[in-house]
Amino acid sequence: MSEHTTKRRNPAHPHYWIPEFLLITRKRPRRQIRLMLLATLVGVATGTGAVLFYVATVVAVRLALGGGAGYWPEPHPGGEPHLIWPVLPRHEFIPGLLLLIPAVGGLLSGLLVGMFAPEAEGHGTDAAIKAYHEKDGLIRPRVPLVKTLASALTIGSGGSGGREGPIAQIGAGIGSTLANLLGLAPSERRVLMAAGVGAGVAAIFRAPLAGALFAAEVLYWSPEFESEVIIPAGIASVVSYCTFGSVFGWAPLFRTPDFAFHNPLELGPYLLLALAMTTLAGVYTRSFYGFADLFHKLKLPPWMKPALGAFLTGAVGLALYYATGRRTEALSVLSFGYDSLQRALDGDPTDGAGILMIVALGKILTTSLTIGSGGSGGVFGPSMVIGGCSGGALGLVFHHAWPRLVPYPASYVVLGMGGFFAAAAKTPFSTLVIVSELTGSYHMLLPAIWVCVISFMLSDEHSLFRSQVENRAASPAHRRPIHPG
Repeated sequence: MSEHTTKRRNPAHPHYWIPEFLLITRKRPRRQIRLMLLATLVGVATGTGAVLFYVATVVAVRLALGGGAGYWPEPHPGGEPHLIWPVLPRHEFIPGLLLLIPAVGGLLSGLLVGMFAPEAEGHGTDAAIKAYHEKDGLIRPRVPLVKTLASALTIGSGGSGGREGPIAQIGAGIGSTLANLLGLAPSERRVLMAAGVGAGVAAIFRAPLAGALFAAEVLYWSPEFESEVIIPAGIASVVSYCTFGSVFGWAPLFRTPDFAFHNPLELGPYLLLALAMTTLAGVYTRSFYGFADLFHKLKLPPWMKPALGAFLTGAVGLALYYATGRRTEALSVLSFGYDSLQRALDGDPTDGAGILMIVALGKILTTSLTIGSGGSGGVFGPSMVIGGCSGGALGLVFHHAWPRLVPYPASYVVLGMGGFFAAAAKTPFSTLVIVSELTGSYHMLLPAIWVCVISFMLSDEHSLFRSQVENRAASPAHRRPIHPG
């Protein structure tokens, strides 16, 4: 072999890397490069949509609950951006309006969805999963706008829901619409649609890594990832997070104390936490779809059902308010309910184990009524409240019983969020990451793995997302011919 040939093929040659670098676009399939560029566009558009959606929900809460009923959910999550407008004068709380205002919001939401986009009802994420498996990622362009307005009306007026489901469907609609405009193949449209799901979660929760993992994991109820989705979803999630962060800042959503894991014996109480979260998640999924099936059977016009569900949600909140001696902490069962999580993380003495469990169980009921009736909102946020509050209650009880094994009761709020959603949604890995990103702390990553994996492994087949399938082999999308891009 000649010296010239040896130098040309030797990777250690100082000039070997230059042609390799210049020709990388030829080695990388054109379809992959195109998807990465388009995922960037999906990230920018979804991040912008997340900014608008966040503003819409905050304005709706201030106008309806604050300006209307005189109820201002406080404290806000420590890292949640604060809008300086609209500035409204505060007046005395009028409890009776919590029956009227949610009902009006539910009615307007139901009319909007029924007239323009029936697929925008419910919690959004499930519709996106169904579109991936059964519709080749096809979502009508009007869905993101309808979902934004309907969810702002539902949650802003007091309906129990979260932002992640709507923004996931909004991002999915953006990805699908972009693919349609460019005439992409169904396989590429599915990928961009799923990337939009991850980008939405990344922006609204300030959790880019979790967003990418969630988009690939939530499609299946078994421990399987959609490999073709992870990289585009990762790019879209980073860009979406940066777009949102450039407007509202980079702080994690929740402010947390400095706690850490130092004693392996602490895994014992954390095991009990995982068992409790698994049981509660089973109650949640059955209650949620039990109410959904009940509302489906009601002989009422579809647009009336969200109004009825929202009215009953307000009634539950009002009943808990009076049952607890007019404690406004019990009203966390309405709207987002994140104020209860921040109080639990701060160790607020007014939120004892009893009130935390009341909020957790009440949130199961109000979310089932609001979203199960067809109201527009997410189930991820309520799941965080249910898991965090019930976990915080257990943390206080365990701390009283075993102070050395449970030195940080607030850590059970964080791990309760993770364990509960891992069991309810069948997404253990993205969930353990998102609770770390939500709190800005990775000190509890080891017990988070312990709690989330055990909760997932012990959970039953009931999931919050009925459109999930077991694995790729069971997905209709992968049983069809793949059209090359």
